[in-house]
Amino acid sequence: MTDQPHAIEIYVDADACPVKAEIYRVAERHALKVFVVANSFIAVPQTLLVERVVVSASFDAADDWIAERARRGSIVITADIPLADRSLKAGADVIGPTGKPFTQASIGMAMATRALMEDLRAMGEVSGGPKPFSAKDRSAFLSALDLAVVRLKRAGFPSAAP
Repeated sequence: MTDQPHAIEIYVDADACPVKAEIYRVAERHALKVFVVANSFIAVPQTLLVERVVVSASFDAADDWIAERARRGSIVITADIPLADRSLKAGADVIGPTGKPFTQASIGMAMATRALMEDLRAMGEVSGGPKPFSAKDRSAFLSALDLAVVRLKRAGFPSAAP
């Protein structure tokens, strides 16, 4: 066993991810391995850096696959708050598709808000989903992902082997 850090890897909770193209661009620029995880077939670029992972259709199968592999030096892309929490606990960097990073300081409030909204929806007090995804969200995501990659590289985590 060596003390050398593993290569930076990006795990994408892909079923409803609106920023897959942006992830592929950043991964190509930095030579990073990307795992696109979904419970159905999703088209991915034909490159050795991008791997499609199709999991079973069981509830949380994609989340479980990602959470089992997330660690320090990994970047997890998800809007799923429980997956973000699990990934943070494993040491991964976690970014939502709108560019908002999940952190140890913010995850508790995110979990509480999620629970509150679930209760309000169950009582019929709230309907509808999140606001529409915007160009500003896409730009914020690109900045957040690039920042996370640069921060990990500065911490000594390498890109994928060519």
